[in-house]
Amino acid sequence: MNLMNLMNRLVPGLAIAAAVSVFAQPAATSISYQAKTGPGSGKHIVLLAGDEEYRSEEALPMLAKILSQRHGFQTTVLFSVGADGTIDPKATSSLSDGAALERADAIVMSLRFRNWGDADMARFAGRLAAGVPIVALRTSTHAFNGFAKDSRWAAWNYDNQGGFGKRVLGETWLTHWGRHKVEGTRGVIEPAQRDHPLLRGITGIAGDTDVYEAYPPADATILVRGLVLTSLTPDSAPADYRKRRSTDKVEQGINDPAMPVVWTRTNVNDGGATNRILTTTMGAATDLENEGLRRLIVNGVYWGLGLPVPDKADVAVVDPYQPSFYGFDGFRKGLHASDFAIGKTIPGEPLARPAPGTGRGNLPH
Repeated sequence: MNLMNLMNRLVPGLAIAAAVSVFAQPAATSISYQAKTGPGSGKHIVLLAGDEEYRSEEALPMLAKILSQRHGFQTTVLFSVGADGTIDPKATSSLSDGAALERADAIVMSLRFRNWGDADMARFAGRLAAGVPIVALRTSTHAFNGFAKDSRWAAWNYDNQGGFGKRVLGETWLTHWGRHKVEGTRGVIEPAQRDHPLLRGITGIAGDTDVYEAYPPADATILVRGLVLTSLTPDSAPADYRKRRSTDKVEQGINDPAMPVVWTRTNVNDGGATNRILTTTMGAATDLENEGLRRLIVNGVYWGLGLPVPDKADVAVVDPYQPSFYGFDGFRKGLHASDFAIGKTIPGEPLARPAPGTGRGNLPH
C-alpha cells in the first residue's frame, strides 16, 4: 500500500476520532466572565449560587455580567449541579469548580442549607479567614445546614445556635415577618445613613419577596429597613396589623418599627483578620429587577474591597433579563452554566407569578 492510499484510509478515521473526543468533553459546570477595562481591574469576584427557591442561579450570572462588563472585575459564578452536570439547586452538597474560591478577592453569595464536601468548605473557610469581603443575599442567613454533629463544620449549621449566619453575617433565619408571596417589601433608608457610600446613587429599593424578621447585633450598622406592604407591588400601601416577635413573643406593629433588610458589620476572625460584610435579606431574582437593589450589590463589592464607590454605578443589565418568580422546584430544568454566557438569554420559560393568596407558611425559606 502506498503512502497516499494509507493517508486516504487514516484521515477519515482520525477526523471521526477527533470529533468524538470533542463531543465527549463534559460541559463546564461554572462560568467566568472576562473583565472589560474598569475600576475593578485585577480583582476576582466569585459568586455562589445555591438555593432552592429564590433563583440565585438566574440572578448571580446577571450580576456577574454587570460587574465584569460595566466595572472591570473578573467574575466567576459557581452553581449547585446534578450528576448529569446540569444546574440543580436541590443538590445541596454540590459546588461546581470550588477551586475558584481560592482566587476570590470578594464573595457574593446567595445560598440556602448547603452541606458541601470537606474540600469546598475548607476553601470557603480559608477565604473567610483571609479577610475577603462578603456580600450576602436573602437565605444566606441560613446558608449551611445538614453537617453531622461530629463534623468539623457542625458549628456552621443553621440549627446550631444560628451557625454561619448568626456568627458572621449577624443574623440567622427567624421567621417570615411579612406574609410569603402575599406581602412585598419597600425599603426605607435609615435617616442617619443617607450619606453612607453603599447607598450612593440609590433612590429606591423594593422587591416582591417578604420581609424577614431580623435583629442584627449592636456592632452592625442598619442601612435600610423594609416596610411590609399590602401586596407584592412596590407602590402598594404599608400593611397595618400587629404581630408577635419570635424572640421575646412581644407584640408590635408590623412596621413599627420596620425590620432591618440591609446592614453592614465587620467580622473578626479567630486569626485576627477582618471581613467587611454587607447583608440584605432581599435578593430573589425578581427582586433584582429593581435598579436600586442591583446598585446596592455592586456598591457592596466596591466598598468591601476598599475601592471608591461610584457616585452612580452603572447597573444596566448586559443581556435580556426575565427572571423566574421564586418557588421551590421552580428552577428551569436542564440548564448548563454555558447557557448564561455573554450574549445569551436564559432558555426556557420563567416561572410565573402565583395567584393571589397562595403564599406559604413560616418554614425557613
